[in-house]
Amino acid sequence: MKTLLYILALSSLLFASADKADTASCRKCHPTIASEFETSMHKKSTIYDDKVHKAIWDKHPAKAKDNYKCAKCHTPNATAKNEKHEGITCLNCHTIIDVEKHEKVNKNIYSKKDKTFYSAEKGRETQKVIYKTITTWWGKTTTVGSAYHDIDYTNEKFYTGEMCMGCHSHKQNSHKFSVCTTDEAGAKDKKENCITCHMPKILGTATTVRLSEKHAYHGFAGARVEPRMLAKYVELGFKKSAKGFDITLHNKAPHDLMTHPLRVVQLKATLIRGTKHTALKTHSFVKVIGTKGKPSMPWLATEVVKSNMIKANEKRVVAFDQALQSGDKVEVVLGFYIVNPKVLKKLNLQDEKELREFTILKSQYFSVE
Repeated sequence: MKTLLYILALSSLLFASADKADTASCRKCHPTIASEFETSMHKKSTIYDDKVHKAIWDKHPAKAKDNYKCAKCHTPNATAKNEKHEGITCLNCHTIIDVEKHEKVNKNIYSKKDKTFYSAEKGRETQKVIYKTITTWWGKTTTVGSAYHDIDYTNEKFYTGEMCMGCHSHKQNSHKFSVCTTDEAGAKDKKENCITCHMPKILGTATTVRLSEKHAYHGFAGARVEPRMLAKYVELGFKKSAKGFDITLHNKAPHDLMTHPLRVVQLKATLIRGTKHTALKTHSFVKVIGTKGKPSMPWLATEVVKSNMIKANEKRVVAFDQALQSGDKVEVVLGFYIVNPKVLKKLNLQDEKELREFTILKSQYFSVE
């Protein structure tokens, strides 16, 4: 009896910690996942942790009125007390029960069930695991489920990417212009979607309570964190032509290769002939938003000024006018800048090393016969 009371008291204490919406209590049973999450841009979604987000907010006219317009997704737990210092938490994602669709921006609908978290696991799609104790006829007591929370595996949106669409679908400004958009069709696919790509299964148990071989990566692979995890969704092809050679870029993702309007993707090629390395023309791919034909801040934008970004499932052929010889090698590098180098100074981010660096997504050598 004393043991049972101790367990109940401990559970109550840990539940109380969980209500604060931090990762401290989650770490007790999910240490690997919690550590990954700490590095994620979900965790660092606030103006205090994301320098790019802060740079945009510093120029927003609403800042003078202290009317932070991004809280719904960037600081969903914001109150006057925590002053928007806290980003997205484990509880925010694992308590989404549905997504309400709207023209301007979608809305997450959170469950009001106390200490019930939603998750997905193959083979358990119809299960709800509720913590309980079972006493046999012989007085032996066993437990079922987690002492810290109940787990509901029945939410279908957790088996696709639809649960991500409350924040990652689209965002319109006051001019009814979509600043950023992600095609929702890809999110509905059960085989490959937002979660399978950005939260791939990697080695390591999901919990210390029930061991598993793999778990879903909670660092959320993307432009800012572990971009190489996404390299498999891009294929590079090479073909010699009459005037030179063609490089084919195949974007296998169900959305633009980069969806953020600040990103710049670049294709670089180097001709290697013997010991000589010759850098060839760099090809850039962007989506620039603005007004009256010129780039502008997101809240002012009314149109797409320029767009040659690689589209969803597109095979883009890029021609290089460089004669090749037998024995030549061509090194092809596909990468990106988190922030367009032309915009860094305007956002006062020119001194940020991470943002100035060119990140390689994929590189490959091709030999000429």
